[in-house]
Amino acid sequence: MELKGKTALVTGAAGGIGAAVVRALRAKGARVAVADRDVTGIEAEAHLPGDLRDPAYADGLPAAAVAALGRLDIVVNNAGVITRGKVTDTSDADWDLSLGVNVEAPFRICRAAIPLMAETGGGAIVNVASCWGLRPGPNHAVYCMTKAAIASLTQCMGMDHAHQGIRINAVAPNEVNTPMLRTGFAKRGFDPDSAVAELGKTVPLGRIAEPEDIADVILFLASDAARYMCGAVVEVNGGKAVG
Repeated sequence: MELKGKTALVTGAAGGIGAAVVRALRAKGARVAVADRDVTGIEAEAHLPGDLRDPAYADGLPAAAVAALGRLDIVVNNAGVITRGKVTDTSDADWDLSLGVNVEAPFRICRAAIPLMAETGGGAIVNVASCWGLRPGPNHAVYCMTKAAIASLTQCMGMDHAHQGIRINAVAPNEVNTPMLRTGFAKRGFDPDSAVAELGKTVPLGRIAEPEDIADVILFLASDAARYMCGAVVEVNGGKAVG
């Protein structure tokens, strides 16, 4: 999975999975452009801060990465938000945030990146979906819907753009030990360490995922080791689907 000479764009680079992806890509020799609202302190070759809910920013990210790095071989659409609750508990603001970050931004980035990749002979795009988008989960209606959308979009794009040498796949994690997960526990009045430990007991492998567990699969899908994978949605869940 050597990536020397390759360039990559990673969104949500300041988050748990995103930061692990950036480290993994750079460790294998890739030069990386990082995108998030705040990219201060992230070690990378290019820093592209902004709000993914801004259409102009999302549309322009691939070209900005090319301007900074010279070309674009890999895109990892990792940025995401979790909106909890039933549909009847979901506000318009929740809806707009979830659709904007989880669906519209990766759509815009893929739409802009694909022609740039095609001009230079192809590339790889990895989207971050979720097990919760493949099967229904309780009290996460809009989150599940957005992750189902990105999984389906990945499958469609994988078919549509394979002939251009662009492989588009997705990873579908379950619970991951990230700051976002821990903050969610804290907001609901739980001790994050205890909650993560208890959650781990529900996983056949005995623990929830660490960001590196997901990053390594993303690295595989982005590399030539996955050269015959296209339009796949790979579950990485320790044996636990949705519960």
